This record gives sequence, C-alpha cells and structure tokens, in this order.
Amino acid sequence: MKDFKELKVWRKAYDLSLAVYEASRSFPREEMYGLTSQLRRAAVSIGANIAEGCGRRSDGELVRFLQIARGSASEVEHHLLLARDLKFLQATIQHDIEKKLQEVQRMLTSLVSSIQETPVARAVAARVAKGGPGASG
Repeated sequence: MKDFKELKVWRKAYDLSLAVYEASRSFPREEMYGLTSQLRRAAVSIGANIAEGCGRRSDGELVRFLQIARGSASEVEHHLLLARDLKFLQATIQHDIEKKLQEVQRMLTSLVSSIQETPVARAVAARVAKGGPGASG
C-alpha cells in the first residue's frame, strides 16, 4: 500500500480532526475528560486507523483497519449530535462538521469496496464460496 499521507481519505480525516478540535475548544471545562475527550479521540482515531492499516502488509489487514476507522466515524457522529443537543455546539457548526464526516465515511466505504474488488480478492472469494482452497472451517 502507498504512503497513507497520499490518500485523499486520510487527508480529509485529518482535516476533520482539526475541525473537531477547533469546535470542541468552546465546550464546558467540566467536559474536558468527558465528551470533549471522547469526541476528539474518536475523530483522531479515524485517520490513525487509516495510517495503521496502510502500514500493514496485507489488503485484509488494511480493510480491517479501514472498517475500524468507519466505526470511529460513527462514534464521532454520535458525539456531535450529543454535543449539539447539549448546546455545547451550534447546529450550524455541527452540520458543517457532519458534512465533512459523511464525506470521509463515503470515501472509506468506497476504498474498502475497491480493495475487496481486486481480481485476487474475487478469486479467493470464489474459492471460498465453492469450499475450495482458502476456505476456512
């Protein structure tokens, strides 16, 4: 896999992390170890998992880390809604960040699909479906 910094989805995830940090600066001080921390950690986790997946040596491991990144994106979505409803975050800011988040989610899904659709992956999937070599269980 190429350097993670060359992936557009990683750059978008990184920008999302910066936006989350900026937006959460105004959260109440008592939330520093609560929602603020959880939101920031989940946002950072998206890009970190993309980077870690790229550092692995197999497409299967890359896909697994991309799926973990997708899970972190869903966690960010939850935290943003909670922050908005608790009035820690203006609805317009939440909406702007959510648009960035949705783009990252779509890109992650697309990247996973493209990796899984390689000729080698299709051949392995066909063998597994037929119970041939590469099938487990």
